[in-house]
Amino acid sequence: VNLPGKDYFPMIYASSEELKAAYRRLCMLYHPDKHRDPELKSQAERLFNLVHQAYEVLSDPQTRAIYDIYGKRGLEMEGWEVVERRRTPAEIREEFERLQREREERRLQQRTNPKGTISVGVDATDLFDRYDEEYEDVSGSSFPQIEINKMHISQSIEAPLTATDTAILSGSLSTQNGNGGGSINFALRRVTSAKGWGELEFGAGDLQGPLFGLKLFRNLTPRCFVTTNCALQFSSRGIRPGLTTVLARNLDKNTVGYLQWRWGIQSAMNTSIVRDTKTSHFTVALQLGIPHSFALISYQHKFQDDDQTRVKGSLKAGFFGTVVEYGAERKISRHSVLGAAVSVGVPQGVSLKVKLNRASQTYFFPIHLTDQLLPSAVFYATVGPLVVYFAMHRLIIKPYLRAQKEKELEKQRESAATDVLQKKQEAESAVRLMQESVRRIIEAEESRMGLIIVNAWYGKFVNDKSRKSEKVKVIDVTVPLQCLVKDSKLILTEASKAGLPGFYDPCVGEEKNLKVLYQFRGVLHQVMVLDSEALRIPKQSGTSKRLLSVWAASHLPQLPTWEQRRQLALDP
Repeated sequence: VNLPGKDYFPMIYASSEELKAAYRRLCMLYHPDKHRDPELKSQAERLFNLVHQAYEVLSDPQTRAIYDIYGKRGLEMEGWEVVERRRTPAEIREEFERLQREREERRLQQRTNPKGTISVGVDATDLFDRYDEEYEDVSGSSFPQIEINKMHISQSIEAPLTATDTAILSGSLSTQNGNGGGSINFALRRVTSAKGWGELEFGAGDLQGPLFGLKLFRNLTPRCFVTTNCALQFSSRGIRPGLTTVLARNLDKNTVGYLQWRWGIQSAMNTSIVRDTKTSHFTVALQLGIPHSFALISYQHKFQDDDQTRVKGSLKAGFFGTVVEYGAERKISRHSVLGAAVSVGVPQGVSLKVKLNRASQTYFFPIHLTDQLLPSAVFYATVGPLVVYFAMHRLIIKPYLRAQKEKELEKQRESAATDVLQKKQEAESAVRLMQESVRRIIEAEESRMGLIIVNAWYGKFVNDKSRKSEKVKVIDVTVPLQCLVKDSKLILTEASKAGLPGFYDPCVGEEKNLKVLYQFRGVLHQVMVLDSEALRIPKQSGTSKRLLSVWAASHLPQLPTWEQRRQLALDP
């Protein structure tokens, strides 16, 4: 996916002088006339052409600006041939965005944004209420009766009509205790400006009459916005109007305050403050209304792990009673999040709520356990989901994810096999062409007790005992690294090392490291860095692992000679 030869240069953001210096150095290294052997001459000619292609792109101010900002995909964008060549990077960015918008508009008819919710309510009160003294057992029922008492299904899709207009079609079906109905809604949204949008909504259902609505959104200031929703609901009882207005303001970078006024069937005034940070989410709200008034406080802690684990708790008290809710959610796959919460309240009783988010689809299962505050119900609602989750995670989810990862890696390796083979051949050719240059560099460094790369390996290292069954996949990069040494220094930028001359990716899709054993001022050091981590050696005092002192080194066998290192690099 990289520009051919691009990674042979020290840094995309290098100055013109540094770019020219690197170009001259690599041209001297790979120039075909410097090699007499026909095979080496052919390899040098191919690498020389790659370096020249990269220099043509990076030396031109326009193509370099495009590549610095957008990479190879920017160079492949259609329409650059009509751009004036004396434009600044900012103007080029604007032109790129214009071309990208035109391309996106051609895809508008093919894009939708489906969203769906499936909710299944389960009545499991017979599990616990049957042990109550006042429970009346039904003859012939030896097992607890668990039944589905309500269901709700909703789905919506978006169809962009133009760059500013979007049509939205949604529908829902609901049933509870044998009675149900459905509705269908159509909305047309238009973005009027960068500060706002408006939406017209039309709906109809079998339980209620036609619905007409209007939604407006407007940014009042960079830190404040307002949303208004007006609706007219037609029914057999007449026309029922409704109005909801929300005023929001950013109090600081992570905190937003809301004021809401709702007039209609359930009129209310609500104020809330929401603070969302990298590690937590906090909400406090107060509502005064008819028929419900309440106070709410909730907190959610976000763990900084790969599974994006979150633990939450809330307390809600009002005219309807008091409810305490606690739970957790965790990412179980790339697109799936599983969560569970226990709700304990008066007079609601105890409920367990299980939710699965899969991409843009939500599956919700509220399970009502008992109408009373029974400690046994609270205990099983808390411990039961934990036991089930850990059992499923260990026996089903973890093996499935591991198999999927191996399958994806194998597929990635197969698709990249030809490219890897080509990169490997280029790397081997580059190593052969570096021999004479590296010999001169080592002689110069030895004369001033400078930087000598004793050994260097790149690829997948397995140091963890729990991963001892995995195979180590590394390549020897001693010669390529020594070739990059200049004035007793080696500097690698924050980028993948696979694109360096003499390198290639030995384990596509897997985590890689670079391990270097080097000698500086007669002392051996060792350092290991991640693939995309910057490297600068010699390290400052105390930042690399000193292996041997000058005295100790004199009592050990002599380091490999240049000829031995050369043979090792050619035949690892």
